Formats: sequence, C-alpha cells, structure tokens
Amino acid sequence: MPEPREPEGAIAATGMGGAMDLATSEAATLERIPGGPEGTGPQGKPRSLWSDAWRDLRRNPVFIISALVILFLVFISVWPSLIAPGSPLKCDLAKAQEGPAPGHPFGYDGQGCNVYTRTVYGARVSVTVGVCATLGVAILGSVLGGLAGFFGGVPDSFLSRVTDVFFAIPVVLGGLVLLSVVTSNTVWPVVGFMVLLGWPQISRIARGSVITAKQNDYVQAARALGASNSRMLLRHIAPNAVAPVIVVATIALGTYIALEATLSYLGVGLKPPTVSWGIDISAASPYIRTAPHALLWPAGALAVTVLAFIMLGDAVRDALDPKLR
Repeated sequence: MPEPREPEGAIAATGMGGAMDLATSEAATLERIPGGPEGTGPQGKPRSLWSDAWRDLRRNPVFIISALVILFLVFISVWPSLIAPGSPLKCDLAKAQEGPAPGHPFGYDGQGCNVYTRTVYGARVSVTVGVCATLGVAILGSVLGGLAGFFGGVPDSFLSRVTDVFFAIPVVLGGLVLLSVVTSNTVWPVVGFMVLLGWPQISRIARGSVITAKQNDYVQAARALGASNSRMLLRHIAPNAVAPVIVVATIALGTYIALEATLSYLGVGLKPPTVSWGIDISAASPYIRTAPHALLWPAGALAVTVLAFIMLGDAVRDALDPKLR
C-alpha cells in the first residue's frame, strides 16, 4: 500500500523552517567573521580608506620600526637632558679628540666637546626644522594647488608657470645665495627658505589629486544639488585628495632634515653656537683621520633619521594605494 502523504501545509512549514535555520546559521557564521562581509568592518560598519590603511600599517614591520625610531627622536628632541646630562656647549680642549670611554661613550670632538651630548641635542634642531618646513610646505602647496586644480583656467595656468620657474632653481645653490645674506642665527630663515622652494612640489601633487577627485560622480551630484564651492572643496574633494599629499610630505620631511644639515655643513644654514648635526659634521671633517668617531655619530644619527622618515613615507604610501590591495 502507498505510504500516507503529509499535508502540503506540513511540507511548506518544514521547508520554511529549514530555510530559516539555514539563514540563521549563515548569519551566525558572518557574525563570527571579524571583518564581516567584504567592504564592512566589525558589526557591519562600512570600512573607509583610512581604516583599511591603519589596519595595514599596524601589520607592517617597516612602519612599526620607523615609527618607533621617530617617536624616540621626538622624545629626545623635547627632553634631551633626560638621557644626556650636561651642556652641549661645555668643552674642554684638554680632552680634544679623545675616543670613547666610560662616561663619554661617543668620545670628544676636536674642540673637546662631548660628542654624545651634542648628538642628542642636535636632534632638536633637525626635528624642529623638518616638522616646521613640512607643515609650511604642505599647507601652502595644498591650498594653492587645490584652488588651481579646482577652478582651472587662468589661475591654474598661472600657477603652473610659477611652479615651473621654482623647479628650475637648484635647491642647494638657491640656499647658498639666499641664506648667505641672512644674519639671524635661528631656524626660521632656514625654514622659510625650504618653504619658499618646496611648496611647488606639494602644489603639483595637490593639483593633480583635486583634478582627479572633482571628476567623481558624488562631486558632480553635489554640484547639481547646489553645493557651494567651499563645501565641495572641504567636504567632498579634500578628504579624497589629501592622501598623496600626506605621503609626499612624510618623505619630504626627511629630505628637509638632510637639507638643513647640508646647508649648515656649507656654512650658510645654522651657525655655532647652535647645536646641529650639520655643524658637528662640518667641524669634525678636518679630524676624520685622527678622530673619526666625532664624524661617525652625528652622521649616523642624520642617516638613521632621514631613513626612518623615508621608510615611514613608503609604508604610508603602500597602505593608502588602492592598487596594492
């Protein structure tokens, strides 16, 4: 005899229950995935470029190492006396060119100054010049380049010709000419010179980023809805055009530190009694055969600092580049 068949309603109920169980199981599985579905973060929140970049940076050993080095440099720049007691200007000619020994691990230079103390205190000037110059260049270049890229036309053409003129000026030669007439022995003339010749690079980067960003659909939609130019620039374009500027500025910070040391070495940047790695390298050059340690430590500190900022910039660039994801 044929087996009795269940009512259609029972079959429908059973099927619906199975589907609900399957959906519940899939939802529970998605909840156990830390990142959630693709394009979302924990608890289903949408991910952004910056959150993805920060997640990648935290896993990048190059970023971690360079960031730790930079944090240490900032620390000794703010509180150098904590790890280098004594004055960097205190010198004793009786100890001139002495090598490393207990109590003065880096030895003494040709003037009898403690190389360790001067190397630690020299970080303050280098970091100050690099940070101030980078901020000035980034702000001035971003504003001019962003406005030129957004409005186009005559302002864009004029700014492009001006930047071409500045690109034609050799940086070191320009520093020799401009800073040779400056009598002030502070960091501000050097910072001003770097901003004067450095903004065109950031300006060109910002201009290209703004031109690319303003072609996006959401910007065109905002324009169609009657958004003002300032609102489109600040709310829709700038957040999506600032990433290349940050990358270039981070790498440029290291080059500005090296440029300050170069100008100080040539005698047109900072001058004694200011403590600077460039000044110490210049003073130790005549004694490179008899006291190489006096040249090694400030030059090594300069190289490590510049390399740390370049590595940091490379890591940030890789994290912010969508093509590498």
